[in-house]
Amino acid sequence: MTEADPASRPPPMKTWHKLLPWAITIACFAYLYTRISGAAAREEVSVVAYVAGVFAGVNWGEWLLMMIPYSLLFFLIDTAVVWSVVSWFNAKLRYLDILPIRGSSYILSILNEQVGKGAMALYLNRRYSVPGWEVGSSMLFIMFCEFYYLLAWATIGYAMQADSLPEQFALIPRVAIVAGIVLIAWLLFFSGKVSAGAGLRNRPILAAFRKAKPWHYLVVVVLRSPALLSAVVVYTLALRLFGVEVSFGAMLGYLPVIFFGAATPGPMRTVAITLWVALFPGREGQMAAFGFVQHNFFIFFNAAIGLIFLRRANRELFGSSEETVSG
Repeated sequence: MTEADPASRPPPMKTWHKLLPWAITIACFAYLYTRISGAAAREEVSVVAYVAGVFAGVNWGEWLLMMIPYSLLFFLIDTAVVWSVVSWFNAKLRYLDILPIRGSSYILSILNEQVGKGAMALYLNRRYSVPGWEVGSSMLFIMFCEFYYLLAWATIGYAMQADSLPEQFALIPRVAIVAGIVLIAWLLFFSGKVSAGAGLRNRPILAAFRKAKPWHYLVVVVLRSPALLSAVVVYTLALRLFGVEVSFGAMLGYLPVIFFGAATPGPMRTVAITLWVALFPGREGQMAAFGFVQHNFFIFFNAAIGLIFLRRANRELFGSSEETVSG
């Protein structure tokens, strides 16, 4: 095998690009520690004792009874979205064929959600001979729709609870207007009604967008929505177990923004956890604990689901072609 042309290799990542995620993460944890230590000082206890008291006051059995069914429901809905998009644009598969790889990809999603989607693309390429660029295009389509799904519900939540949300959330309607204009231009471009940019439009990585009709986008948003609406209910009730009252409408305004941050590559997951503390001043300990356990339980429980399917996914992905086809 010949070595790749040095000119074709991507340029090395600059040092500040490598350090920026770490700097943001450290800043978030420093912010959390400062807020929690301040709350502990007001109650004249140590930080450890303050945080331990918060955790001791939660009914964890009741919390698990809400979080486990919600996580399973999310898994089933998430798989339905992937199955639908792949069936539309790549290959006609059964829903049960997607379950193992979607579940297994959650293990990699501990590091990054997009890495998990990359694993699904590899699986579909190896098992069903779907060209990698086409599968990548479908994963990109899902990510694109997820942005609009979260933004749509955040806009609805803001419209319902504008008076009770922090003033920074006033940006949501403005972002929605701009995003709506972009979406219209996007649909016109990929429908071919805009003649310019044919070279970009015809690239393999954008194949799903060329095939997609407006109803495809809408169906993804509709399929995703039960997951968010159930999360609004579960998170609202779970937060009450931490001693913090919030309305369902206000949670509908918060969650899409926080989920969007948690799904963004890089250090944004830490930012999303930190946002809970900023949204509920005066309840630093409760909100830090809530944000930490909600996010990490969801991530690691999904990974545990993936372990159930991992052996089958590995067999189908790395087994012989005869085994793959007959299995």
